[in-house]
Amino acid sequence: MNKFAVAVLKTRQTSPSRVQKQTSPLRKVLLAALAAWGLAAAAATPGEPIKLALVESLSGPFANTGEGVFRNILMATEQVNARGGVQLPAAAGGARPLVIQRYDSKGQNEEALSALRAAIDSGARIIMQGNSSATASALLDAINKHNQREPGKRVLFLNYSAVDPAFTNERCSFWHFRFDAHADMRMAALMQMVKADKALKNVYLIGQDYSFGQAVLGEARRQLAAQRPDVAVVGDELHPMGRVKDFAPYAAKIKQSGAQAVVTGNWGNDLTLLVKAVREAGFEGMFYTFYGNAMGAPAALGDAGVGKVVAVADWLPNSPGAASEQFYQRFRQRFPKPEDDYAHLRMQMMVQALTQSMEKAGSTEAAAVAHAMENMQVELAGRKAHMRATDHQFQQPLEVGVMERQGSAGVKFDVEGSGYGFRVVRNISAKQAEMPTTCQMKRY
Repeated sequence: MNKFAVAVLKTRQTSPSRVQKQTSPLRKVLLAALAAWGLAAAAATPGEPIKLALVESLSGPFANTGEGVFRNILMATEQVNARGGVQLPAAAGGARPLVIQRYDSKGQNEEALSALRAAIDSGARIIMQGNSSATASALLDAINKHNQREPGKRVLFLNYSAVDPAFTNERCSFWHFRFDAHADMRMAALMQMVKADKALKNVYLIGQDYSFGQAVLGEARRQLAAQRPDVAVVGDELHPMGRVKDFAPYAAKIKQSGAQAVVTGNWGNDLTLLVKAVREAGFEGMFYTFYGNAMGAPAALGDAGVGKVVAVADWLPNSPGAASEQFYQRFRQRFPKPEDDYAHLRMQMMVQALTQSMEKAGSTEAAAVAHAMENMQVELAGRKAHMRATDHQFQQPLEVGVMERQGSAGVKFDVEGSGYGFRVVRNISAKQAEMPTTCQMKRY
């Protein structure tokens, strides 16, 4: 409890007879003012931590991705706290640190919804999630309903990786902000590489069987038809997410199809096991991926991936520029283990955007922060990005990289100690990466 509120409570408890004797109108006014002052102070204790609830898979097949997210957000919050925390007016608690609350969704939507309720009950008003569009969908619906029912306990949903395009199109919400490029934006970046590969004549499409995976393959078909109608799709299939232990049957079909390239949005263990199986099957074609630059994929491919694995990201460790290199080196100093090498600029930009928005609003109340965040501009590691108010889709540059051996031109840093890194071959400005939206947002 706030120390000022405790002081008021103690005064009223220890001298009841004295309070009863003060019956003048002026005394009543003073007592009422004192009580109001105590309640106002209780609303925001000076230095009281601002709770950020991370709802993510921290166990099970995708635990490594959840822990990777946590490291990025932890580093970002540590930097905010090191410079004195979030600077708010005295009435809102003054300088306040950020603290992360971890909630393990175990890769299950019901667990995520239980975590959401627990986080809200604990006082968290910022919910962070991203490593599953299916989970994001469930959280988005629940948060919309909660904020309508409980206007005094409204929360914001900060999404760093759930890239189903619907979240900033037909399902856009005032309470939701996405800090990753959505699937159609990422696919458009990959298609620049596909379009330039004149030797490519056929591709195999494979993805995880849920909303994101379905969206990726659908957009791949659409963009191939529009930009490379001469390229044939010789395979098109979805597999269960997080449940396939042996991808050999899928790899065999890819090899037998005669495909020259695989296009996939797979992530986490589903990507690592897929690329390993395809390599062992003897596939020698290209991999056009959303996430082939991390989580064991380069090590699983080895030399077979050199010059053949293409990945699109908001930022890559070998991105040119001193500021970018310094950012990555700070991350590696903070998390030196090779298996912890999972730096994501956008996740750290997200925490910076949140901090700036709360300071601009002078409040941690969800609606006030949302209004401030709608037009927030962020700069980190030499890169600038901004939030688009129309749909709450972060607008940022994208990079396309090709896997190469560490030490080759443009590859100073490898990935996870694998000896392989990604050379940036295409820079896409925020303006070039921008796509239209169908969002019709209700504001509060």
